[in-house]
Amino acid sequence: MDETSRTTERRMMMLEVEFADLVKSIVADYTNEHLDKSDNMQITKDDVYIVWMCKTLQNSKALASTTLCDGMYYELTYNGDKSELYLDAYKKFENRCLRFGKGE
Repeated sequence: MDETSRTTERRMMMLEVEFADLVKSIVADYTNEHLDKSDNMQITKDDVYIVWMCKTLQNSKALASTTLCDGMYYELTYNGDKSELYLDAYKKFENRCLRFGKGE
């Protein structure tokens, strides 16, 4: 691998690290805004973990959750064309196994 390729690879890694850090900060802030104030607690970005992340061309996406037992997970999508970041917050209500075919 030549020096130009190594430099490009380091930049790509840095962009991933920066995106991951941004995701953690945004999820921590969003969570703190929505916590019950009477619980008198806050989380930090260290309480946020990334379940999955990918980058395609100028766009990035991450799925994240927190260490809280609240059933929430978050999807963050960066649209590089518009320099916009979208946050979707979800709550898991149920997990069912539906079997099809021979294994019933």
